[in-house]
Order: sequence, then C-alpha cells, then structure tokens
Amino acid sequence: MGTTFQRARSDEQRAIRHQTILDTAAAMLEEMPVSELSLNELSRRVGLAKSNVLRYFDSREAVLLELLDSLTREWLEHLSEELPSAVTAQAGFERRAEQVAGAFTRSLAERPVLCDLINAQAATLEHNVSTDTIASFKRTSVVNATALVGLIRQALPELSEDEAWRLVVATFLLTSSLWAHANPSQAVCDAYEQIPEVTAMRLEFSPALEDSLVTMAMGLHARR
Repeated sequence: MGTTFQRARSDEQRAIRHQTILDTAAAMLEEMPVSELSLNELSRRVGLAKSNVLRYFDSREAVLLELLDSLTREWLEHLSEELPSAVTAQAGFERRAEQVAGAFTRSLAERPVLCDLINAQAATLEHNVSTDTIASFKRTSVVNATALVGLIRQALPELSEDEAWRLVVATFLLTSSLWAHANPSQAVCDAYEQIPEVTAMRLEFSPALEDSLVTMAMGLHARR
C-alpha cells in the first residue's frame, strides 16, 4: 500500500504521531492477542511505512512496552479511586485482605489488554528492544510498583513496605501466569470439553487470582 507519511516537523507533531501509534496498537489489541499483532499491520493501520514507525519506536515490542506502562498507570489511577470505598477500615485484616484482592481482581479482569500485555512482558516484550528502551521501562515500572505498594499499605497497614512489595510482585506474576492458563488455545478448550478427567485443570482467572492474592496477603501477615 502507498503511504501518506510526511515527516513530523515539530515536537508537537512528533508527539501526536507517537501517541497515534500507541492508540492504534491499543485498538488492535481489542481485536487480537499480543502474539498476533505485527509491526507490518500496525504500520498499515497507522498509515506509515514500517521504517517510519521505527523512527518512533525500536520495534513492535517497544511499542507494546510503552503501552503496557500507560495501561498500568491508568489501572493504578482507577485503584486509587476505588480502594478507599472498597475496603472497610474497621474490619479485621483478613476481611480487608479479601476486599483488596477483590478490587485488584475485578479491575484486572475488566482490562484484558493489560492482562495480556503483563503475560507477554518477560517472555516477549522485553526482547528485541534497546538497552535505553528497557531501562526507561524498568524505571517507570519501579514508580508504578511503588505507587501500588502505597495503595496496599493504606488498606493493609499491618504489612511492612517489604511485605507490600512482595504482594505487588505476586500480583503481577500471578496475573501473568493465571491469564495464560485461563485463556488456553482452542485445542485445550476442546480437550476440557471432551475428556472429563482433565476438566479439573481448567482455571477461571478471577477466582484463581483473588484466592491466590488473599492467601499471599494472609501468609505474609501470619509470618510476621
């Protein structure tokens, strides 16, 4: 296809084009999983040659890493508004842990694109990118994780900062793993339907994540 590309002449034009690429990738992920999004198709939908998209991002993975950061920050903003009303301050630790886990799980389940990106982060998105790109992503990840630690400690002040960090790490690792297992291939789904003895291995994302986060929080608290 021919391209309508014209070089962006100002910082504002470059910023607009940069955001357009991110917005287009986000829209594509509403239609397809991360694994199916290609740089060729992204370029076509943006209306630029692939080489021109690469003026703004190192690679497909760099686009998706920045999108992951953006969606994570949006999720944190949502949690900062939801948690105060979701958690009963006067309740015991176990009840508050259940409320925190429930709020985390509901908000993540409502964001399948974010969950799919979290699932792809370590195995795919952190490859084929420059050192500068990954360093920038890791710096913003620390900022995001620190904000999540703060939200957890507001709701569960019995946890130390180190314990809250452990719960943050568990949240992302569990989301990554459980999302993959709860969204298997069609062949796996067919096997669950056809072979009764393997259906016990079928996972539902929300109950599995919520139960695991409550168990983690209670374990951290009890170990103290």
